[in-house]
Amino acid sequence: MLLQQPTMQDLFAQLGLDNSDEAIENFVEKHRGLNDSRHIEDAPFWNDAQATFLRSALLEDAEWVEIIDQLNAELHH
Repeated sequence: MLLQQPTMQDLFAQLGLDNSDEAIENFVEKHRGLNDSRHIEDAPFWNDAQATFLRSALLEDAEWVEIIDQLNAELHH
């Protein structure tokens, strides 16, 4: 269990992605515009492990939920 609220950098590291500020910004720019009816964990750019992690974190209301919700909002913007 994490002792503090995870950051966006923590989330990207957990997903096995480059977690530098520039890489996160590029990722969001590249994938922005998700259809409003598509859930973040069902986005086509995740691999199976990433989608499973996101789905589990959301279902379990884990400490990751707040930062996943933030990424979700940015991707749907």
